[in-house]
Amino acid sequence: MTEQLKGKVNYSTQGNIAILEVDNPPVNPLSSGVRAGLSEYILKANSDDSIEGIILTGAGRSFIAGADISEFGQKPDGPDLHTALREIEFSKKPVVAAINGTALGGGLETALVCNYRIGTNKAIVGLPEVNLGLLPGAGGTQRLPRLIGPSQALKMMLAGTPMSAKKALDQGVIDAISENSLIEDAILFLQDKIGLDEHPKVRDKNDKVIEARGDNNILAEARALAAKTRRGQFAPGQIIACVEAAINEDNFDDGMKKEADYFLECLVNPQREAMIHIFFGERAASKIADIPKETPLHPINKAGVVGSGTMGGGIAMLFANAGIPVLVLDQDEDNLKRGMGVIEKNYKMMVDRGRMLEEQKDAVMQLITPTLTYEDLSEVDIVVEAVYENLDLKQEIFQKLDTHTNANAILASNTSGLDIDAIASSTSRPGKVVGTHFFSPANIMRLLEVVRGEESSDETMATVMALGKKMNKASVVSLNAPGFIGNRMLSGYTYQANMLLLEGALPNQVDNALESFGMSMGPFRMMDLVGLDLGWRARKLAGIESPLVNKISDELCEQDRFGQKNARGFYNYSEGSRAPNPAPENEDIYKSISEKHNFVRREISDQEIIDRCILALVNEGAQILSEGVAQRSGDMDIVYINGYGFPIWRGGPMCYANMLGLDEVTKRMEEFAKSDEKFWKISPLLTKLATEGSRFGEAPSKEEREAKLSFKDSKNMGGV
Repeated sequence: MTEQLKGKVNYSTQGNIAILEVDNPPVNPLSSGVRAGLSEYILKANSDDSIEGIILTGAGRSFIAGADISEFGQKPDGPDLHTALREIEFSKKPVVAAINGTALGGGLETALVCNYRIGTNKAIVGLPEVNLGLLPGAGGTQRLPRLIGPSQALKMMLAGTPMSAKKALDQGVIDAISENSLIEDAILFLQDKIGLDEHPKVRDKNDKVIEARGDNNILAEARALAAKTRRGQFAPGQIIACVEAAINEDNFDDGMKKEADYFLECLVNPQREAMIHIFFGERAASKIADIPKETPLHPINKAGVVGSGTMGGGIAMLFANAGIPVLVLDQDEDNLKRGMGVIEKNYKMMVDRGRMLEEQKDAVMQLITPTLTYEDLSEVDIVVEAVYENLDLKQEIFQKLDTHTNANAILASNTSGLDIDAIASSTSRPGKVVGTHFFSPANIMRLLEVVRGEESSDETMATVMALGKKMNKASVVSLNAPGFIGNRMLSGYTYQANMLLLEGALPNQVDNALESFGMSMGPFRMMDLVGLDLGWRARKLAGIESPLVNKISDELCEQDRFGQKNARGFYNYSEGSRAPNPAPENEDIYKSISEKHNFVRREISDQEIIDRCILALVNEGAQILSEGVAQRSGDMDIVYINGYGFPIWRGGPMCYANMLGLDEVTKRMEEFAKSDEKFWKISPLLTKLATEGSRFGEAPSKEEREAKLSFKDSKNMGGV
């Protein structure tokens, strides 16, 4: 029976104990065959008079990683999950969950219907459904509050982050930790329980939820947490409503009915589709289409970083956090001391905030070694150059690296847009040269653009992508083209923001509209943060007149308004604060520049602001895809979610366009083109997809395949 469905459960016995082992590699999701096997073998164990207890565990390194996402929204084959869990929960014989690895989502919910839970010291538990726009829909919102209290349960579900075995034991999620053989310890644990008259069911543990009745602070704190960490997301509010039901409903099954209703609302909400798109998109982005899976990787046992500034220090922390010894090179001793001090300060801050133990801090600091000489890099396996954006300087550094590192070492440049091939040309090993565009601060931001040069070898690319995974980065491959993926798309977004300012909008209106859309920071707040003077100074040095789109920001710089760095830019800033305050004194500048360049300032709606800025991203993304600079449309969504503050619940700009409908997207662009035909030249790929009723990334769509040929063959289309 179970073999015909997806996944299976193995049944064995040891004396008076039945062992049910979920076997659905690699991570044991609750697929159709697993659900059927659980139902079948719980009944079998209960029907066997020689069996007195049951152990539920997982094959391999995972207990149960969760539900089978591919089955969402489909009619299930075999028993549904609730039926399978009911069989476990109402077993006549005690059931212990022996958690041998990951127990996430439906995996933890399965453990919660068992009478007892024991895990290895490497077990991980959690309810991460919120990250997919969902809520724990198999009783998690009703059982977890009863087990550990509503306040802790809400924090766990709203964070959606895994919990270690030790923390799970401390909070009462599990009953014991096995330090030896998990199954042997589970058998011993169960033998002690077999003789009891009753075995606890989590559904009956009402003390903690009854105690919480009337305590409005619990739900208020949860709502405040969701507003702060999950702004704009639908599922957190549903999770809170479910826990409210757990607190106030006298009957457990009534709470379960409400959970089912709220789960269905999440399931049909567009945010769920968008967030699952990102879940799968991040995994797809890690694969390079034309590089064989079996490509050998260059071992990375020791690393080097050139530059001890903000970027260099952050990258050094990434290596150390991954357990890789790293040398930090700076030829200015004062800079090096200052950089090492910043690294130590960053780690101390993590200790102070409870994110790291003191001994962990000491361990990672011992992996980071400062040096003043290139000769010390002779044995490293990879070097990441992280100096400021100057091609001549980078070429000079790469010449030195080529001389002083071993011939097998990979040489990577942290650049946001310089020509990787020009950098590689200064070495004798262009196949070992690659771009690694980390986002600042590198030790926090998840995005890594891996830039493929003309000669970057398969081994180099595969190794750097694997390294990105080890560093917990969302890694996306870009070809060597101006601006790569993210910054090239960003140029149109900021262009539209600046044009809106010329046409009559104010910075706070543009920022508020886009932040209401879900962007983490509006474009003018972002410009103030980066510094308005960077482009202005470069243009003055080069003797270049300000382009129309930069007229206002350059005039602000002429008035000594550089942004946050001197507390005056598009906004004013109080001392010691990054919060933007209105700057009404700038409005005369806006009006003057607009009038000088023949703009009649007008009222602009928030919807027009959103459409022009976001659809500019979409149009440029379509062009990037057609040129083969990006492998797939989903890669651009990963870039914008992880590097540019695009709301995850909208799925990224290309996913957002799909949901809006590409015909509607082109219709709105055509309307904008009436007043700016040059900018709103619609990508031919976008036009074709809209005309044919297709979408970006349809598995993949025929149009995308035609547009980008193969990733390898298109390596020069749009190169610098």
